[in-house]
Amino acid sequence: MLNCGRTDLVKQAVNLLGPDGINSMSEQGMTPLMYACVRGDEAMVQMLLDAGADINSELLLDARANVEGSLQDGMENYTETPLQLASAAGNFELVSLLLERGADPMVGTMYRNGISTAPQGDMNSYSLAAAHGHRNVFRKLLSQTEKGKGDVLSLEEILAEGTEEERGLEERSPSQLDLVRTGKAKLKALREAMYHSSEHGHVDITIDIRSLGVPWTLHTWLESLRTCFLQHRRPLIQGLLKEFSCIEEEEYTQELITHGLPLLFQILRASKNEVISQQLSVIFTQCYGPYPIPKLTEIKRKQTSRLDPHFLNNKDMSDVTFLVEGKPFYAHKVLLFTASGRFKSLLANRPAAENTCIEISHVKYNIFLLVMQYLYCGGTEHLHIRNTEIMELLSAAKFFQLEALQRHCEFLDAPELAAYIEGYFLKNMVVLIELEPFKTLLYDTPPGSPATDVLLDLEKTLGIRIQSIHLSSSKGSIV
Repeated sequence: MLNCGRTDLVKQAVNLLGPDGINSMSEQGMTPLMYACVRGDEAMVQMLLDAGADINSELLLDARANVEGSLQDGMENYTETPLQLASAAGNFELVSLLLERGADPMVGTMYRNGISTAPQGDMNSYSLAAAHGHRNVFRKLLSQTEKGKGDVLSLEEILAEGTEEERGLEERSPSQLDLVRTGKAKLKALREAMYHSSEHGHVDITIDIRSLGVPWTLHTWLESLRTCFLQHRRPLIQGLLKEFSCIEEEEYTQELITHGLPLLFQILRASKNEVISQQLSVIFTQCYGPYPIPKLTEIKRKQTSRLDPHFLNNKDMSDVTFLVEGKPFYAHKVLLFTASGRFKSLLANRPAAENTCIEISHVKYNIFLLVMQYLYCGGTEHLHIRNTEIMELLSAAKFFQLEALQRHCEFLDAPELAAYIEGYFLKNMVVLIELEPFKTLLYDTPPGSPATDVLLDLEKTLGIRIQSIHLSSSKGSIV
């Protein structure tokens, strides 16, 4: 009756109340006067005061209510504490009041079914403030834990404890051990908060936590970088790219390939800033690793000639001789005359004297042999071409006007050759990115090849490299 706001019912309601009368409290510990004040109902407030309501009635904390709500000492917490709720709501004044009364920001909420959205299994006040972007509340929570604790270990010291813990546990006093455990609990809480701030796009809070010495995870770094890129925050992008070297190689997971590389190459594609391009080049080279570029595997095919092998370079059956690198090569006019216009011209312009050799001065003997094998075998199926011979054979095919052989050389093992070139680019990108021709290659699509995307090809090659070095069962086996 009193909460309905009707002033004409006050007297009747007072007569129905218990021994506390007008100052009776609800299950939430609120008096009718408190409810009227919350609603801003001045008429009801005046009526209650006239009826004898106690204006000095204590609030929950003043009445010695537990600052942690229903949480009991030594018990797991399955509901949010008042500090957690205030931190999530961003109520700075209430957070300050609760902290002054001794509320613990480290208390988190457990989940009875074992399912939680938090990687560490709970959501404490740090995480809630960070997830909702309440930077002032988060800083207040941090400052409270630092008060009056001159002996508290720094986060750097806490991180170093992992390597010394096994050696020095026996030498530590109980108070020092408690200090280490408390420090590690805080580090865990801040890591959790860092995760939630990055997930919800609150980069400033993430940077604040990082400045305390909390190490990056690949996920938090990528999410922070993504947010900065979407918000066009160039200074923060540069700062985050510089921090990539702080990420441990153990963090190089599948996420780096599926989410990290597309984001990094998207930034490179969109940003023509010199500093950012240089920083990205450093990251790509670091990801490519110190190992050498994978060697091109030799092309091995069995030769199965369709013609009698005696016809090829056979002196007894030959009617024309070529002189290549001082060595004679015996051939047949009937085959060469119809092979191409170049061979027809060479044979037609041959001196009339018998046994006159046609000198080929600009082609190596082994390359000329491949050309003849192509002609005598009637195709490229049975050619055994080394990778080191491809370019020279291509040049010879152009000279002798053998279009099919030329086309074969252009496409011969192009994926492996392209991968080698892309590997060279990635391994030396820090230097190459300074060169204008290289920038043109990256950013400008060749007019004759509209489907060419060099950046996309580099991304794929780097992904394969990371997979082989860091993620495969036999790491580095293809390096």
